[in-house]
Amino acid sequence: MDKYNKMRILFEQYSNSEKAIEMSKYMRNMFKFYGIPTPIRKSLYKDFLKEEKQSKQVDWNFLNQCFQDEHREFQYLVYDYLIKLNKFLSYEDISKIENYIRNKQWWDTIDFFDQVIGTIGLNDPRVDSLMLAWSKDPNFWVRRLAIDHQLGRKEKTNSKLLEQILVNNLNSEEFFINKAIGWALRDYSKTNPEWVRKFIQSHKENMAKLSIKEATKYI
Repeated sequence: MDKYNKMRILFEQYSNSEKAIEMSKYMRNMFKFYGIPTPIRKSLYKDFLKEEKQSKQVDWNFLNQCFQDEHREFQYLVYDYLIKLNKFLSYEDISKIENYIRNKQWWDTIDFFDQVIGTIGLNDPRVDSLMLAWSKDPNFWVRRLAIDHQLGRKEKTNSKLLEQILVNNLNSEEFFINKAIGWALRDYSKTNPEWVRKFIQSHKENMAKLSIKEATKYI
């Protein structure tokens, strides 16, 4: 039996119909769930991911099968798999990951994949140009990922790139964009509060109140 079907059977064994309804409702009934809480779900494939990491190569066929599954837990598995094997990902793999990013979109997966792309970007400067391009993409989820792909970088944050990406998304009426702008600034304010203060001062007239509220939480 292949890896995907083994995982499917495992998920089915731990499914919970009541929780599945709750989880689906939380996601506005856009996705179907097995109803497996996050700690349990991760424990189910913890050893599997360790084995996959030992292979030192990403099984894209397996990931594609998982992502095509109608259950949201399989999309979460794709993310956890990529994070576990992040050292084996390269810039050339982004075209494959982009397929996941542009499909079955909602904040839960987008906010996962920005970490995957951000990790690749720490090792390959070509990602900077790509994120600048994505910051102007017609799809606001792709723009959101570009905005937040540097979260958690602290001193390694490319502030010039961050500024360019944020400016490209000012004057937006999209909640998820304005929220992301605030998060990006709030996160960087922990490392460079003065930079964030100056950015807000320079662009305040074009920033949503939500962005400013989020950005100034710690300053």
